[in-house]
Amino acid sequence: MDELLIDRRDDGVAVLTLNLPDRRNAMTDGMTARWRTAIADLAADRDLRCVVVTGAGNAFCSGGDLSWLAERAEEGVPALRERMLGFYRTWLAIADLEVPTIAAVNGAAVGAGLCLALACDLVYAAEEAKLLVPFTSLGLHPGMAATYLLPRVAGVVVAREMLLTGRTMTGAEAAPAGLVTRAFPRESLMAEVMGIASRTAANAPVATRLTKIALAGGGHADLDAALRWESLAQPVTMISDDMREGLAAQRERRAPRFGNA
Repeated sequence: MDELLIDRRDDGVAVLTLNLPDRRNAMTDGMTARWRTAIADLAADRDLRCVVVTGAGNAFCSGGDLSWLAERAEEGVPALRERMLGFYRTWLAIADLEVPTIAAVNGAAVGAGLCLALACDLVYAAEEAKLLVPFTSLGLHPGMAATYLLPRVAGVVVAREMLLTGRTMTGAEAAPAGLVTRAFPRESLMAEVMGIASRTAANAPVATRLTKIALAGGGHADLDAALRWESLAQPVTMISDDMREGLAAQRERRAPRFGNA
């Protein structure tokens, strides 16, 4: 079985599907290797406009494959640290893609699986999807940048409750809490997400990539930093073919036809 399915669409959207449904799409070594190659290939693709990540079956991702822990706990801290750093960086490399990324959380997102979703620019969840980070109940310190991603996305209050008490949120609860962008009924989730992805992919690629950079890490440090960035980035787009096409399309009342970044 191919543990990672890749669907490349004509509109520039790539859909990555974690494909171990019988194991709730756990991040095995095989899936991790496939993910590493897939993200590297996408990063080099100038036709790419948007990436969607979802899971096969009833789960999004149950997190890291912990079956190796009992066998490798004797390796010692230095060796385990190197292994975990490689694992974290491989999966979180999705955050380094220049195009918008969208997580379609179709079911349970647990531990590292939830962190993978939160590393994406937009997160849409099925209303009944269960979101949790049960590290401490397993005797583990949180990993996969959980102590960074949860506070950054949902705030320290939500992060503390989820990480310290093990609270499980549904997608419907997570949307008003700010943990996910929006929640949809499970049966319509993928249709909604693919519509959003297509609309995102249709936008001007240079302007979109620069906007993603501006919003990285939660936005600029202060107002002046934002103005300094925008006074450079906006003129870059002002002299682009994309802006000329966008204005022409507006005048002619048609959809714009943007080129590649």
